[in-house]
Order: sequence, then structure tokens, then C-alpha cells
Amino acid sequence: MALSFLYRLVRRVTELLRIHRMDAAAKDAEILVLRHQLAVLRRQVARPRFSWSDRALIATLTRLVPRERWAAFLVTPETILRWHRALVRRRWTYPHSGAGRPPLADQTVELIVRLAKENSRWGYLRIVGECKKLGIVVSKGSVANVLRRHGLRPAPRRAGPTWAEFLRGQARGIVATDFFSVDTVCLRRYYVLFVIEIDSRVVHLLGVTANPSQEWVTQVARNFCAELEDAGQRFRFCLRDRDTKFTVSFDAVLASIGIEAIKTPVRSPRANAFAERWVRTVREDCLDHLLVLSRRHLETILAQYLKHYNKARPHRSLRLLPPDPRSTTTVGTKVTRTDVLGGVIHEYELAA
Repeated sequence: MALSFLYRLVRRVTELLRIHRMDAAAKDAEILVLRHQLAVLRRQVARPRFSWSDRALIATLTRLVPRERWAAFLVTPETILRWHRALVRRRWTYPHSGAGRPPLADQTVELIVRLAKENSRWGYLRIVGECKKLGIVVSKGSVANVLRRHGLRPAPRRAGPTWAEFLRGQARGIVATDFFSVDTVCLRRYYVLFVIEIDSRVVHLLGVTANPSQEWVTQVARNFCAELEDAGQRFRFCLRDRDTKFTVSFDAVLASIGIEAIKTPVRSPRANAFAERWVRTVREDCLDHLLVLSRRHLETILAQYLKHYNKARPHRSLRLLPPDPRSTTTVGTKVTRTDVLGGVIHEYELAA
């Protein structure tokens, strides 16, 4: 741009020297021709486009033209004055030296964002203190700028769990239970009672019977409560439907260890969706592909399937991890297959 401006300035100075040698009549004639051409251009061009060098040259040469003659220009006097102010500002504006505080490292920015997302009640100073404890020195303003760039509000407006966090926290204290039936080869019907933990999706088999009487339901409830106490597990609620097989004594046994039974609305299977979904899973994965001979055979099948379901089967809601995964220390590259239920289900593991 500077070279373009210099070239155009030299050309105009040369033209000025040439005009200086012309006589008065020739100058007046040339001025009339130029003014007429300017009038033609104004009729045809609504808004002419000027380059930076054009603006600088016009703003510079206007100092040689009286103010009352500025009406001959294609632009307004205000525009010429604005161009001249921009020219002066550009003349006295120096390039930025690059001095100042260096930007935060990417690892520090990621840590600040992580602390803010995982701790919604932490303010700027709390995050500064946590970073200082980790050996990272940042200021309150730097933390505020980082959170603002990532769309994170200050702590008072970030406080409070989301619906997903709230429901996930409530799920840790809830189990669901239900019956489902299985018909054997001899058309004998058996009833299976199970419990599923809403948070971990671990399933417990309470029992299989052909006659779910009050005494049987109460006894399997006692066994389940004893298992929970031995494992040190505590639950607050148990979801169940209004099936008459769930008796008052069943609820009383659960209440003895602090579990409150909550009945679903009438004819609302979706209210007990976790239990209903597991019934569909066990049928599609296992029971629909096998012939059940007896109660003991059914118990064996369900015990093997539950071991597979809890320890090895990936679950969507658990980020494709099993509900209670096995602790594996084997490191290798060879993949081995284990058949479950005679090959109806396959499990794969790394072998040394």
C-alpha cells in the first residue's frame, strides 16, 4: 500500500508541474472538462469505491484546495475529514510490542474447566486455591476469563445439580422387584422373583417357585435382607407393582431394614421400567433359546445367566461396562472364548 500511495503521489506532483506551465485558458478548459466528466460519473455511479492509497492521497491534497471548493469532490467534506483523521491516527499508531502476561498453558485451562464442571458450587477463589495446592499459580481474573470463554457461569448460577445428577443420586438408594413366569416343556409354570439395583443394574435372584405363597415370599424377602446386611448395603426404597403375590409381610420384612415399599400406579408397567426391561433382556438373551425341564433346571439357567449379566455383559447405561465387572489382571493379546449355557452366550477375555 505504501508503494501504491507513493507512486500515485509522484504522478500527481508531475501533473501539477505540467499544469503549472500551461496557460490560463488551457487550465480553465481542462477544469471545465473534468467537472463535466465528474457530473457524468455522479449520475451513473451511486457510491464510488476508493482504495486506501486513493483515500490517503485525496486527504493529503485537500490541504491545497480551499474548503469552499471541496464540493467538487466525489465524496462529502465530512468523509474527507474522517479520512484525514484516519491517516493521522495511522501515522502515530505504533505496532504492538507483544509485551504482557503470557497465556495460560493448555493443561491449566483444562484443569480449571474440569474443576468448575465437577464442582458446581466452587467460586473463582476456591478454584484458585485448589490450583495453588496442586502447584499451579493462577489469578482470580484468569479463572474468570477461562470460565467465561467456555460458557461456564459464576458459582451462584452454577450451583445445584442437574436433573441427571439428581436422579443418579436418588437411584443409589432404590431397588426394583417383580415376578415373571416361565413355562417348562411339560407346561408347568414357575414364577421367578428378582430384585434389580437401579444405580448399578446388579440383579439378585430371590427364588423360583410354582406356588408363590405368602410364606414363600416372606422367606425369600428375609434371605435377601440378610444378604444386604452381610454385604453392608443400604437402600431406601423398593419399587414394586400391585401384584397380589406381594403381601403385607413382604413389605414388613423390607421395612425392618429401612426399605420402604413403593407401589406403582394401577396398570402402569412403565412405572417399574427397570424391572420390566430386565425381564425382556433375560428372555431375549437366554430363556427364548432354551427348553426348561424343571424348577432346578430353571434355577441353574438363571444362576449362570445372572453371573454373565452382572460380571461380563456390557450395559448401555453404564458406558458399556458390566454392572459388577470382574477384576482382571491378565495382560495379553490372545482373545479366548468361553461358552455360557452350552454356547447360547459367548464371553471373550484376554489370555496370557
